[in-house]
Amino acid sequence: MQTETSTIIEQFNKAFQVKDASILTDLISEDCVMEGAYPPPDGSRIVGRTECLGFWEELINTPDTRFSPELVSVTGEKAVVLWRFEWGTEKKSHIRGVNLMTVKDGLITEALGYVKGSLS
Repeated sequence: MQTETSTIIEQFNKAFQVKDASILTDLISEDCVMEGAYPPPDGSRIVGRTECLGFWEELINTPDTRFSPELVSVTGEKAVVLWRFEWGTEKKSHIRGVNLMTVKDGLITEALGYVKGSLS
């Protein structure tokens, strides 16, 4: 189970790093739940494969952005991903955050995002 979770999360992160949303196509469950960090204070809740894919595709396809996983920790079907998201060229144009991910039966079923700093 842990190897499967690691592989799925590695592919998920790769989609953002290489800016290829098509990598996500076979990774997301029909009943996936995603909680984004915006808008404050509680973020948004997105339910369903199509809706989650749409959100992530838009993020991946945003010009002049970079996503870098800083640390990935996997235990069973759970993964914790610490990351950095950058936009523009200014040093302070970035945020750091964490996603709490769940993988069941080879698919991402949950992705809860939390952010340090402001998204505006």
